[in-house]
Amino acid sequence: MQVSMTVNGDSHSRDVEPRTLLVHHIREGVGLTGTNIGCDTSSCGACTVHVGGQSVKSCTMLAVQAEGESITTIEGLAETARADGIATGEQNWHPMQEAFQQCHALQCGYCTPGMVMAATSFLKENPTPTEAEIREGLEGNLCRCTGYHNIVKAVQSAAEGAS
Repeated sequence: MQVSMTVNGDSHSRDVEPRTLLVHHIREGVGLTGTNIGCDTSSCGACTVHVGGQSVKSCTMLAVQAEGESITTIEGLAETARADGIATGEQNWHPMQEAFQQCHALQCGYCTPGMVMAATSFLKENPTPTEAEIREGLEGNLCRCTGYHNIVKAVQSAAEGAS
């Protein structure tokens, strides 16, 4: 089937097998490997991207279901922030990426792209969350290195910077 979508501001159109998961299309069809494949069962959240501005685990969505959608991956997050007028640091990262770096909110880094994408979506819904709300809001994303303390600190830091 032919599928067309906008990924990180660029139009992409290609033939895909109808059963192709969005995560595989992003990685193999579009060539953006920052979106990780973790479990293929929607348990870990490593594959989280934004589809139409909403946080989505891309292993739960078929590429054909994303027809005509605007998708943002971890590679496009900083560009999206600049386009939205959000101030970024010296690295030209999204403020959440900056907060993850400053707060040491990553260990092996495998969960980081999905965690950052979920956290940015969460802060759009709840811009001034409590620690408990952050923990609950990110419970669908797993960090196997148990780095949650610094992840929560990073989300709090990004929220404080946005207020």
